[in-house]
Amino acid sequence: MKAISYSRYGGPEVLEYGEVRDPKVGPDTVLVKVRAAAVNPVDWKCREGHLDSVLDAVFPVVTGWDVSGVVVQPGPSVTEFAVGDEVIGYVREDFLSRGTFAEYVAAPVRTLARKPRNLPFEEAAGLPLAGLTAIQALTKVMKVKAGETVLVHAAAGGVGSIAVQLAAHLGARVIGTASEYNHEYVRSLGAEPVTYGEGLAERVQALAPAGVDAALDTIGGQTMKTSADLLTPEGRLVSIADPEVVSYGGLYYFVRPDTDDLTRLSELAEEGVVSVHVSQTFPLERAAEAQRLNQEGRTRGKIVVKVDWPEPAPDYEGAL
Repeated sequence: MKAISYSRYGGPEVLEYGEVRDPKVGPDTVLVKVRAAAVNPVDWKCREGHLDSVLDAVFPVVTGWDVSGVVVQPGPSVTEFAVGDEVIGYVREDFLSRGTFAEYVAAPVRTLARKPRNLPFEEAAGLPLAGLTAIQALTKVMKVKAGETVLVHAAAGGVGSIAVQLAAHLGARVIGTASEYNHEYVRSLGAEPVTYGEGLAERVQALAPAGVDAALDTIGGQTMKTSADLLTPEGRLVSIADPEVVSYGGLYYFVRPDTDDLTRLSELAEEGVVSVHVSQTFPLERAAEAQRLNQEGRTRGKIVVKVDWPEPAPDYEGAL
């Protein structure tokens, strides 16, 4: 099958488009015909070797963890999905090898849920990793409650934009940092926008003089210190970007696959509570360009890679 892979760590130039080994369907896996795969910062961090200390790389590595597509073959132990089901997935395993920037992916059933019926494949592909990060950080780690004030950094980004929507749905007051260009967008999601950069603390304090009850850091560095200084005495700080957050009394959190959480996100999307903004799409063969753009860090919402299939798409056996 065709895929985007890399055989050594490095920049976007190490990504290659071409034939890779066919995925094998194990007992607890589902073979998914990929329709779209979202780009996430962790994709280029893996590609550059930043996660080498925690994840073995079995080269060549097919990049990507987010996916939306159609089930073409469930494994013999799988009863949750059948051929033809439309699914989404955060397909992270305990090693790097068979990713989602491909025509097919063999996804462990624990990483999948049914696709929201109201979302096209491109938007649905942007929901798993970002949505799971947001819902787990807000509800399982920070335990945000109605009436609390929540600070969300990079509120126009992939994780931030969903976190804003979820926090507002929980009944919290949300303050979101963003560039002035994205203020109206952040406001439309349900947050009060503030410009990040120098003077951020003063701008947030003007909106919340008593402090914020919870802060979700998606940036790291100085942003964490600023967030810690803005907390109420019982405030909670979580970073998904920088383990050094523990030195400020916070918690570092890495999202995990969870079918129940992903199913809930799908339901919230169908209810109109959560939406995914796709800023740009690329064909599979241009995935390196998509990762390069994501690495610049100025994306509103998500960048998505599409797999263009002829209509009707060939079956699995005929495509390989």
